[in-house]
Amino acid sequence: MRTRILVTVLAVALLLAGCSSGGTRDDGRITLRFQSLAWQQESVEANRELVEEWNAAHPDVRVEYVQGSWDSVHDQLLTSFEGGEAPDIIHDASDDLADFAYGGYLADLTDLLPERLKSEIPPRSWETVTFGDGVYGVPFLQEPRVLIANATWLEKSGVRVPTPEHPWSWAEFRRITKRLGGDGKYGVAWPLKEPVSATLNLSLSAGGRLFHRGGDGKVTVRFEEGDEVVPRTVHEQVNTDRSASPTTLGSGGSDTLPGFFAGTYAMVPLGFSYRQQIVQQAPKGFEWRVLPAPAGAGGLTQGVSPQTLSVAEDCPHKKEAAAFLDFLLQPRNMVRLALGDWMLPTGRQALADPALHTAEHGWATGTALAARLRPAPAQTVRGYPEWKDKVATPALQEYYSGAIGLDELRERLEEDGNLVLARYQR
Repeated sequence: MRTRILVTVLAVALLLAGCSSGGTRDDGRITLRFQSLAWQQESVEANRELVEEWNAAHPDVRVEYVQGSWDSVHDQLLTSFEGGEAPDIIHDASDDLADFAYGGYLADLTDLLPERLKSEIPPRSWETVTFGDGVYGVPFLQEPRVLIANATWLEKSGVRVPTPEHPWSWAEFRRITKRLGGDGKYGVAWPLKEPVSATLNLSLSAGGRLFHRGGDGKVTVRFEEGDEVVPRTVHEQVNTDRSASPTTLGSGGSDTLPGFFAGTYAMVPLGFSYRQQIVQQAPKGFEWRVLPAPAGAGGLTQGVSPQTLSVAEDCPHKKEAAAFLDFLLQPRNMVRLALGDWMLPTGRQALADPALHTAEHGWATGTALAARLRPAPAQTVRGYPEWKDKVATPALQEYYSGAIGLDELRERLEEDGNLVLARYQR
């Protein structure tokens, strides 16, 4: 608790120190604070350049760039909302918006956004930011989970290499990782320090849903057959086949890269944006390629929580803030942001840009998966952050390590999980 309070206090202090109060200056000029969570150098540069371009063209509506952090954004935003110090324009992820939207902290953008932007982004993406009758953000960047593979290892093994047109099934994936492993090496390394979103989003490919909304609008957790496929595959790879490294279960994606480059793991399931780190860090001569994640009853479908841009309800200049969003997400600018973050844009025109369809670095594989991306299962579930932290994360970590079995995992996700969610749905 002491650590959590300290993180929150520091986050708020950084926010207050990093920007001046928004609003209208004595000279009549409007100032909007834009908190960005961009962290990779290319992405930060793209965001800062776009802010400078806006300011050069709009002298009466100045945007101040504020650097935020993904590590503490939820607590930092909650504290700043309650303290009346929230930034005007907010960069976040769609699965973090539900409590803020229902809590009245975010502006409903339904009547503020231009028709161009509304029609440019597909309805399935707008679903991720729609809560009740309102739209509380603009989904603009998304990334599928893919398999990053040692190309030389795959070639020497003679296994069938999957494509978006002919992916591996989950059963085939398990057989192949077993074939690739042995002699102190592993067919796959699962970085599951944060296991919930990876498990839930990939489970859509097997027909999993987990969260079920009844006629009364209330959500319950049911761990059914489709929900079992992905966690059972990981569990068996680690504990039965010994084809997945047990030591990476508590690791983040970046932590697996040294072992991947050293030839300890043949494949690592990662978000699409990790390709940038691989390009930067891979040793000379290391050959790698991007493969689609395995498919199940739902094909290549997987869940995503797009990055979003929202406007604070307390922002005194919502129309000007929405105009900045329209500028920032023009198709050409959306492409710049996508290239900077090594992710996929949600906009149709931006996604069609030739720069995102090259074979180099697996861009074409990613864009081939874009049409199969769907809202993450937890997207509109109130209380999801608490359910994830207190119930799902420890339960999945224990299951993947072999400490508990599938029945106990089901019991904890359902019984303990529904107790948590019930507090938010009274």
